[in-house]
Amino acid sequence: MPAFEALSKRGDADIAERYREASAAFIGQRDHGDQVAWQAAMDALQALQIEGKFNSRLDEPVVAITSPRGISTQTNEALTAALDALHPWRKGPFSLFDVFIDTEWRSDWKWQRLEPWLDPLKGRAVLDVGCGSGYHCWRARGAGASLVVGVDPSIKFLYQFAALKHFMRDEPVFYLPMRSEDLPTASGSRSRLFDTVLSMGVLYHRKEPLNHILELKSALRPGGQLVLETLVIDGDAQTVLMPEDRYAQMRNVWFIPSPEMLMRWLRRCGLKDVKLCDVSVTTVEEQRATPWMRFQSLADFLSPDDSTLTIEGYPAPKRAIITATAV
Repeated sequence: MPAFEALSKRGDADIAERYREASAAFIGQRDHGDQVAWQAAMDALQALQIEGKFNSRLDEPVVAITSPRGISTQTNEALTAALDALHPWRKGPFSLFDVFIDTEWRSDWKWQRLEPWLDPLKGRAVLDVGCGSGYHCWRARGAGASLVVGVDPSIKFLYQFAALKHFMRDEPVFYLPMRSEDLPTASGSRSRLFDTVLSMGVLYHRKEPLNHILELKSALRPGGQLVLETLVIDGDAQTVLMPEDRYAQMRNVWFIPSPEMLMRWLRRCGLKDVKLCDVSVTTVEEQRATPWMRFQSLADFLSPDDSTLTIEGYPAPKRAIITATAV
């Protein structure tokens, strides 16, 4: 598989093989009830007859695939139906020919906040942990990365990524279905394969957040950049929120630290040059229901009486971006 060949060329072939094994083992354990329908949608998409050379735009807010000849009304309808069968689309936006996928999240806003703090990506290998359907993977490639690998445990997101990858087969952007807990650990520098590691929207889902930071560090080459984006709460270096049950209707939220506490975690895990780059309140304009995500969204998870609180009474979502350097 091209992904593992590319990883092997980056350093230790044994580590590349362990990525392959972890991904294969995860796939073998998953059997989603909707997978037959997702595969049918993918088969329908792959059967479309779209003539001419495809062009991609990966350095703009909308990740887009175009064809100079355009597509027929019939093809447009079939493409729309195939993509809609993969609903809900969470992270984007995307445009495939004449079909605009207005995703739940304006992930381009997050990229806009993040991009000024990234070390230049030209020629770098990037790992995106918790990549979703791959929006930020494609943006990293558009910024010049020579190899981008996204990992995420969602099979639905794998199909969504594959829908775009079908039209951009030659791009060195890959998706490995696996949990961040299963990232291969490494000791020697040749086994640390990536120059930049992104973890966005993952840390608060982990029962052991320090282990997650160590996993990310283990994937980074010495001198490589970690970019961590997560929920935070106001407070000092002693402050962390552990919800009693749900947070903004999410069941699997464990720890929401203050920015100062989060930076302490990174330093204690052996990272240096820890920097708080951005703190932003998540708005109902950035995360909302759309025709491509027809379930409840942020507006439904906030208190109807006070939008600065979640429906459970906790402070409303606020997210920080922090960068650090691996030693």
